[in-house]
Amino acid sequence: MTSGAWEYETLQPPRGATQKEATDPKTELNELGEEGWELVDTVDYVGGGTKYLVFKRPTER
Repeated sequence: MTSGAWEYETLQPPRGATQKEATDPKTELNELGEEGWELVDTVDYVGGGTKYLVFKRPTER
């Protein structure tokens, strides 16, 4: 049982050669999932596009 405390991690979606379109971050997402991270939100650029993916997991106290 958790104490309600969370820790957070961010992932910047990898960009393709044009630096405008994101490439598939499936490998990174699977690695974070194996470590117990859960995707909870995105931080978007003004005008569209995702700047960061935000993850959380319970802290181990």
